Amino acid sequence: MATTSLLTDHYELTMLQAALASGAAHRMCTFEVFTRRLPAGRRYGVLAGTGRFLEGLDKFRFDDEELSFLAARNIVNTQTLKYLENFEFTGTVRGYAEGELFFPHSPVLQVEATFAQACVLETYLLSILNYDSAVASAASRMSAAAGTRPCIEMGSRRAHERAAVSAARAAAIAGFAATSNLEAGRRYGLETVGTSAHAFTLLHDSEREAFEAQLRSLGARTTLLVDTYDVDNAVRTAVELAGEELGGVRLDSGDLVATAQRVRELLDSLGNEHTKITVTSDLDEYAIASLAAAPVDSYGVGTKLVTGSGAPTSSMVYKVVARENSAGEMEPVAKASAGKASVGGAKRAARKLSPMGIASAELLSVTEDPAQIENTRPLMVDFVVDGEHLPGFTGEDAVRAAAARHQRSLAELPEAARRLSEGEPVIPTEFI
Repeated sequence: MATTSLLTDHYELTMLQAALASGAAHRMCTFEVFTRRLPAGRRYGVLAGTGRFLEGLDKFRFDDEELSFLAARNIVNTQTLKYLENFEFTGTVRGYAEGELFFPHSPVLQVEATFAQACVLETYLLSILNYDSAVASAASRMSAAAGTRPCIEMGSRRAHERAAVSAARAAAIAGFAATSNLEAGRRYGLETVGTSAHAFTLLHDSEREAFEAQLRSLGARTTLLVDTYDVDNAVRTAVELAGEELGGVRLDSGDLVATAQRVRELLDSLGNEHTKITVTSDLDEYAIASLAAAPVDSYGVGTKLVTGSGAPTSSMVYKVVARENSAGEMEPVAKASAGKASVGGAKRAARKLSPMGIASAELLSVTEDPAQIENTRPLMVDFVVDGEHLPGFTGEDAVRAAAARHQRSLAELPEAARRLSEGEPVIPTEFI
């Protein structure tokens, strides 16, 4: 991976320059990532992207190329360039485990470091967590609506090429079974799937010839796309050519509920009771829920997933909540702007549970550890301590652990969390 240091905003470095000039750049600070509110109507959020941030943090440095650019544009002065030349993050990063659910004001990530080190991470960190968490939150609603039927991420052609990889990773954390994106498969060990598009059928002189070619190459267990021309004729041709071994058919247009019902009946009448039906075509959680009673075996989701299904950002912010004063003592600080006020002090967080293990509140405190309260589950874990990355939070292992964390956390929520109707966060956030 190339360096990640210039994946940032200009003002991060001008703030650094001014802080170096004032002498405050080396004061210790605590910054927190949180969202003031969930997207309208959403009942919970899903944290994703922490592992990607930690991977990029290792590459957050300023080599000759970056320094030359900054100097040539006069973006920062010589003193700042000298500081950046030796930049190395030596602070501590902690937060919610990736895949964990979050609510308004949940301190999903904390960075303890000098102002100089923590400040320059803001843009890079937020760009990752805001997008990945938006996709994961949408994916969680979709997989919950799908129940036991698998969802497949198929949104690469609807996103930036790098975002497509990130979206596939985030979807896997939130319950998606596979992706069409090969780079995501290579980088994060995800299962990849895919067969053919309408172009393959249109390439051949007839649909029959296209099906014959695909079956010869990929075998009878492949999935044939049957809605290029006439669906019923395509299904009959597919069964004629592949027989009872035909793995599946895909529907990508029209009234999916009615068409799936008709195709299931046709397949069964032809002796193909085990041939599966996959549906695609601009699905979101509402469309998936509407297909619950239809004879569908899996869902392929693209555009709505990679755009957060109407909420393309998680609206997370990165705010300093504590800083070292001129006497060398740490003290809480808070923004008081109208509508954007924050709560000063580094937070600790725990989830309050009923005796039956059902979540009832998000507990935050700046004075005590709420995890010491009876019937709570601690939420904060360390990722980086004094510049040393702890194992298990990056790469393939991190995705698997995050997916498991998501499933356990979702199982704790009240049943109302799975409703797609608009509502308030399913549990309140309480400061104690």
